Amino acid sequence: MDHLFARVVDGRLRVYEVEAAAEGPLQELWSVPVAADPEICGLAVAPLGDRAVYATQHEIVCLSRDGAEVWRYALLPRSGERYGHWPSAAYSPDGTLVWVYRPDAMARRGTPDTWVVLDARSGTVRGQADLKSCGHGGEHLALPDGSRMLLNVGEGQDGSLVFAGSLKGETLEMERYPWDDRCVMALAPGGRQFMSIDHGQADVAFHECPSGDLVLSLPVGAFGHDPEDAAFEWSGGYLNAETAIVTICGEREEDDVPDDEREWHVHYRVDLRTGGVVERFDAHSRHSYDLEPLGDGSWLTTDPEGRPVRWIDRRENR
Repeated sequence: MDHLFARVVDGRLRVYEVEAAAEGPLQELWSVPVAADPEICGLAVAPLGDRAVYATQHEIVCLSRDGAEVWRYALLPRSGERYGHWPSAAYSPDGTLVWVYRPDAMARRGTPDTWVVLDARSGTVRGQADLKSCGHGGEHLALPDGSRMLLNVGEGQDGSLVFAGSLKGETLEMERYPWDDRCVMALAPGGRQFMSIDHGQADVAFHECPSGDLVLSLPVGAFGHDPEDAAFEWSGGYLNAETAIVTICGEREEDDVPDDEREWHVHYRVDLRTGGVVERFDAHSRHSYDLEPLGDGSWLTTDPEGRPVRWIDRRENR
């Protein structure tokens, strides 16, 4: 199954599959009720679509498609901190592992953050490593061939750290990329490149993967905006292997602008073959984060009820 993903809508964990030719509101494969408290801060679906995991501040829970609990991994010791720490989880491409980011430092567990690899069938620990980070949250990006998992750890005003990990036996082998000022946003189809945004939101860059070598960097000014008034948003990705979508945002300064209209955003295409900005991109997004490129010439937004809507790029030679 391709492009499986989950959302929590109306108190239910809903799993969707994107069909190749389907456009418009997506139909769910299955859904199960989930507790509204504690708040869910991360979701992932098994590649076969038969299970899903969700993360809260205190645990990772695996559910089957009939709603039965398969396993539960508690984040111990239980944190008494209410804010500032959001664990995340992701399946390996073959569905055998679940990778978990634990923001243990901000949760005041007395240790730096931990990266844990669980057996996807049982929830038992297969390997783990000390990240020596102090992050609020982390985003996983799996290379399609399963050779590595990338993890972007956001440390708030202190920047972002990017790691690459692989499980060798019972050892989580890990290396850190040599930056603390770049946030990895997306992997290209095939996993041979990734996109990052400067922590100060001044430029977008594209890197060879997994080496991290720089291929292309574009500042805000390349898109026709004044860097004093605009910045890159943490939104965008790969429309296809040759085209990226980036988001630039800002605020209107006029006194007569209503508060709910003060923030603005616009999306742009970037031609990765030439390194040039192509044109504005109408994503039909409701806000600057309401955009999820899927890498196959399509992307997702949401309707006012939070349900996913798929759009397909109809341009020739896209």
